[in-house]
Amino acid sequence: MKELTIAAVIENIDAVTDFVNEQLESYDCPMKAQMQIDIVIDEIFGNISHYAYTPAVGDATIRVEVAEDPLCATITFIDSGVPYDPLAKADPDTTLSADEREIGGLGIFMVKKSMDEVTYEYKDGQNILTIKKSLK
Repeated sequence: MKELTIAAVIENIDAVTDFVNEQLESYDCPMKAQMQIDIVIDEIFGNISHYAYTPAVGDATIRVEVAEDPLCATITFIDSGVPYDPLAKADPDTTLSADEREIGGLGIFMVKKSMDEVTYEYKDGQNILTIKKSLK
């Protein structure tokens, strides 16, 4: 397991993405899976940056674990910001046009659709969001 703790500011998305990709590349991660994970990092870390500590700035920890049998990545995002379960909100109605749909929720919906597993828990004063993706 590798871990990075970094200020939860939007300017650090590239550093988080590079950190995760560095771990995935040593396992010959398929480009499609890596691109999906990169989009998820943008969404989740972006949300932490914008909402977890507003207006203050706090840290976020990103943990990357890769299991080899079967080959899959588990990435955990941890922050001590305002408690918020992004999975509790109902999925947006994608049959409606963008004008008819409520604002919000589309990003986490994409996260849930592109990852194999997404879980959230609030424990010991921390938001803990974990994603799992097969690297086969």
